[in-house]
Amino acid sequence: MESRTMPTETWTSASQPLPKRDVWQAMARGLRCRCPNCGEGRVFRAFLKVADNCSVCGQDFSGHRADDLPAYLVIVIVGHIIVPIALWIETDYAPSIALQLSVYLPVTLIMSLVLLQPVKGAVVGLQWAFRMHGFDESRPADVEEGTIAKLTVVK
Repeated sequence: MESRTMPTETWTSASQPLPKRDVWQAMARGLRCRCPNCGEGRVFRAFLKVADNCSVCGQDFSGHRADDLPAYLVIVIVGHIIVPIALWIETDYAPSIALQLSVYLPVTLIMSLVLLQPVKGAVVGLQWAFRMHGFDESRPADVEEGTIAKLTVVK
């Protein structure tokens, strides 16, 4: 029978744990299209183009990766609003298809366009609060994202 011994070395990360960030505050600031760090500067330089950094506090936004999540969230939000209304109107009033399309399509388009920027701002705020992607300042500059950082051995 083999005997097992406890390892004499313990692996730890090279840096100290960073303080937690307020997720809800960061998302609320993002919904207002403001910097999740200071709440003053703008997150966007154009409709859906995230600024390179905050004009007030200098927070770097270049590493964010919102990708398609804001669009998916907007589809879910708008769908949960429009579909019940459409079903209610259809079952109680039964308007013509042409009337329904002339109302639901523009309303859906307008709601989607109005919600897309604030939702993307909230996603950027969420990523900042959780130190996701380029918002992790504890990652050494010479280590690329997606790679395993070097660990130090503490004896």
